[in-house]
Amino acid sequence: MLDVTFYHNPDCGTSRNTLALIRHAGVEPQVIEYLKTPPTKGVLQDLIARMGMTVRDAMRERGTPFKDLGLDDATLTDDDLLDAMMVHPILINRPIVVTPDRVKLCRPSETVLDLLSSVPPGDFHKDDGTAFLTDERIEPGPELVDALMATHLLVDDLQGADRTFFRFRLLGGDVIGYGGFELYGRDVLLRSMAVGPEHRGKGIGRNMALLLMSRAFDEGGRQAYALTTTAAPFFERIGFRPLDRANAPASIAATRQAAGLCPSSATLLTRRITL
Repeated sequence: MLDVTFYHNPDCGTSRNTLALIRHAGVEPQVIEYLKTPPTKGVLQDLIARMGMTVRDAMRERGTPFKDLGLDDATLTDDDLLDAMMVHPILINRPIVVTPDRVKLCRPSETVLDLLSSVPPGDFHKDDGTAFLTDERIEPGPELVDALMATHLLVDDLQGADRTFFRFRLLGGDVIGYGGFELYGRDVLLRSMAVGPEHRGKGIGRNMALLLMSRAFDEGGRQAYALTTTAAPFFERIGFRPLDRANAPASIAATRQAAGLCPSSATLLTRRITL
């Protein structure tokens, strides 16, 4: 059986869901409630390095004293930030999952599947009732084109080295949607998000967007953008805010969608990508 160590905060929904998914896969991890038993500074530093993250990226801001402690000061060193995490373990983002080969901050919960040897059998749901998803990279072929055309989304700009697309399934195997992003350094344009008609209104779109942003984060993306004529309320519900298109970074303004394919009436929205 896979040897897994799980740094857990039972008050965190993402942490609870990730632990439930690991157990659904038939694995019983060693659970460490890190608020009660925090890792040493050296262990935490090693975990962050093995995750391939910066110390700042591994810090949690929401629901913590991050702002009150002035930790948004860009002049603080990694050592300063680690010291703050030792005094206030709530600043350690969660859940951190450790296997013999990898360490990963599993946000959203589905990303723990990257560490497991197989996808758990059968559909499974989070504690808010939304379904767990799997994602797989696909080429922008006829399958994607048909799905996007069925939902009246753009198909004229699918080709390009900076574009990545995914097929999303329930754990039981049913295809429920598609999505992708264009990556330009730290800037990410979310695009081509299509959910099958029978799966709408079930939180699938939100979970897809979070997975897409997590995948973009792994590749260096830190600021997400979206252009839409109809879905601005959806993006605002997941933390995006409208941005005047005149203030778009050059990388986003130069995309085919922003430069001409989307009408001038399309809303541009943005949010910072954090895990």
